[in-house]
Amino acid sequence: MAGMELRQLRYFVAVAEELNFGRAARRLLIAGPSLSQQIKALERDLGVRLFDRDRRTVALTATGAALLPHSRDLLERADDLRRRAARMSGSEAVRLGYVNWLPPDVTARTSAVAQLHVDAWIAPSHTQAARVADGSLDLAVCWVRAEDLERHALEARLIGADRLYAVAVGRDAGPANGPDPGDVRARDTVVLLDDDTTSWSSWNLYAEQFARDTGARTVRIGDGGITGPAFFDHVRRSRRPVINSPKGQTSPLPPDLVRRRVVAPAPYWTWSLVWRRGEVRAAVLAAADALTSGANSGAKDGTNDGDRLGVHAPDAWLPEGDPHRSTAQGKMGPWS
Repeated sequence: MAGMELRQLRYFVAVAEELNFGRAARRLLIAGPSLSQQIKALERDLGVRLFDRDRRTVALTATGAALLPHSRDLLERADDLRRRAARMSGSEAVRLGYVNWLPPDVTARTSAVAQLHVDAWIAPSHTQAARVADGSLDLAVCWVRAEDLERHALEARLIGADRLYAVAVGRDAGPANGPDPGDVRARDTVVLLDDDTTSWSSWNLYAEQFARDTGARTVRIGDGGITGPAFFDHVRRSRRPVINSPKGQTSPLPPDLVRRRVVAPAPYWTWSLVWRRGEVRAAVLAAADALTSGANSGAKDGTNDGDRLGVHAPDAWLPEGDPHRSTAQGKMGPWS
């Protein structure tokens, strides 16, 4: 019993309501095997079987059905406890999730208006957006599309942007047809797509559209090599520069590899701050304002000024559906 966690109870409730592990996993935005393992762990901790399941069907056991209303009640009481504790402390806590980037002064920006708690669970963009929607988080910095905002009933403001670059072997490796010697045209690059669609869903969507719009080549991989040492190995095997993902923007390069600026067009990855539509808690709204207002140095300066972040530049590329894409960008191209 000591190992039981509230998130496992949330998983139990989701499976009980869906009676299908696949649908419940999609609803929770986690991998199906992970969900199954967590349910088994909960059953071990409780010492009971919650579901009867075979290859085709899932059904609540009598014990599972009896425990379901108590689990819902416990989750509601836990949420109420957090709210009461926040009120007693004199300043309501605001839970912020992220993927791999946050403004460096995130706590300083919000200290006067809320007790900001940066969630320790670093998860993909689609997972963090869903956690805001279901109330597990109040705010999240993530990559979203307009359809995601509508599906989850979320609001979004631009908080940062990365201009993506390519990585190539050696100083002069690969085509360099741009106006500057180190530039590479988007059509002469490669973008990697990962078979792990749970972890890399957002990147795969972005990369596939980038390839369609620009003529860049796609290479499908299954080794998690979108970032890290495996990414560098893919670059070494490629005859073309490979687009670096947002997770690899600050990683140091090995001495045999170099950065290449991508042009015609320049790909940008936007970071949105999202919160629930219709949010009424003053601390959450004040924290959102504090995080997306003001001016700081650097490309990611926390404002919603797309022009200053570069995403509205004439040569900038954002995917269709990006909530920060301008009308003019929708009419640009083709670049290939």
